Amino acid sequence: MKLLKAMVTVSGLTGLSRIAGFARDVITAAILGAGPVADAFFVAFRLPNFFRRVTAEGSFSVAFIPLYAEALEKEGQESAEIFASRAFWVMALILGVFTVICMIFMPAILHVIAPGFTQDPDQFALAVTLSRITFSYLLLMSLTALLGGMLNAHNRFGPFAFAPTLFNLCMVVALLWAGLFENAGYAMAWGIVAAGFVQLGWLWANLKASGLRIRFVKPQLSARIKRVFKLMGPGLIGAGAQQINLFIDTIIASFLATGAISYLYYADRLNQLPLGMVGIAVGTALLPMLSRALSQNNQTEARDLFNRALEMCLILALPAAAALCVMPHSLISVLFERGEFKAADTLSTAQVLAGYSIGLPAYICIKVFASAHWARQDTMTPVKIAIIGTVFNTGVALGLIFFAQMGVAGIALATGLSAWVQFVMHLRALRDHPAIHFDDRFKRVWPRMVAATTAMSIFLCAAGSVLALYNETETLRKLIGLLVLVGGGGGIYAACIFGLGVLKVSEIKKFLQSSKEKPGAFVE
Repeated sequence: MKLLKAMVTVSGLTGLSRIAGFARDVITAAILGAGPVADAFFVAFRLPNFFRRVTAEGSFSVAFIPLYAEALEKEGQESAEIFASRAFWVMALILGVFTVICMIFMPAILHVIAPGFTQDPDQFALAVTLSRITFSYLLLMSLTALLGGMLNAHNRFGPFAFAPTLFNLCMVVALLWAGLFENAGYAMAWGIVAAGFVQLGWLWANLKASGLRIRFVKPQLSARIKRVFKLMGPGLIGAGAQQINLFIDTIIASFLATGAISYLYYADRLNQLPLGMVGIAVGTALLPMLSRALSQNNQTEARDLFNRALEMCLILALPAAAALCVMPHSLISVLFERGEFKAADTLSTAQVLAGYSIGLPAYICIKVFASAHWARQDTMTPVKIAIIGTVFNTGVALGLIFFAQMGVAGIALATGLSAWVQFVMHLRALRDHPAIHFDDRFKRVWPRMVAATTAMSIFLCAAGSVLALYNETETLRKLIGLLVLVGGGGGIYAACIFGLGVLKVSEIKKFLQSSKEKPGAFVE
């Protein structure tokens, strides 16, 4: 139940963030559309996010959290705080210098990650300026992630899970004030910087309220800090390989027709909704819990955490992926088709979304597999898998674009197929671990989840075909049609899940009763 409660907290707050994010994206699509300014901004936004995910949410977090949990478990809070404080100031120093260097050499960097922009000097110059503005977000969000990791290790998942909502709210405010800037791209770039400060301040305040603190200590490479860097080495390569996938996509898309980068962005935003609410939630909650179980050599608890995490992932990921694959056009049309975002943009983005959705269940399960590796301080295995996945993704993407003539949709399909290649490799890598294997309950329920998802998909295909006959053009009619599909499909899936015994009403009642008995658990 502890894992489920933590996941519900993180998932619920992530869902709130995604709602705010959709509000942001709807406004973004209406104001920026999918033109040259939008492409320039999305490259500028992706650049600091690339390094943030590699350092803060990638290699650093997976190295820091298990070591912090170990220090907390074996040496107490004071020792753990000193370790975290040294890590904070070492990170601030290193990333501060790195940020300044990247700002200086930004034109050279963009020649590498978006070479197609050089064909339009004005767009290239805009991308350079916006990237210099947004790059400070790397430092701010990396420090925020460290504070969030500390809170998560103390089972306080709420504050860090809520931080992205603050980001989205800052971006909405920036868009509403876009008239004060030269164009909306500048408004959003400065909005990103403001959001970084707001999120860091929020986590700092929550850390203090929890009785924890970052001490003002001299940056020092203690034995434990050196251990962090040692674990980060392979993690940097692994997380970097995954993020390089995104940049390879961007590089290839920059040579395609105008709007290709924007199509990838808007489709990825929808794909990230279940990935964030499920995959990130389970990874955030599972890593500290699994780390503690393995540090105590509690194989039974570790096995149960692993299997229940996979169950929770699949029970939500399978229907989400099916819905995104079967009815992408309806989703994109209702959410984004207005203002500067035209019907042709909807069609292209829907094709991209369908390709991404194919790999969604695999990517979400990979979050669980990766947590299992990281919890036992094995950062090398995910590295090897990620590198192979990157090479596979790049080769297939180029083949689908230039030989199958699939255009930007080929990039997304290659990403989806790459996820399943990595999924299989993770399964093989973990098959001999004593605490990480499928138990009888998981083996019994996963085929039933697939059956429930199939029934839902059949309904969506049939109902979608009927609704298409009415040729909805008005926004209200399209919205009603979408609600019918979502509501009907969700109802059929839920009925099958309970009817086939995947979930039981008694389990739901037990969870709700447990939550009432401890209303503050994981939500403080």
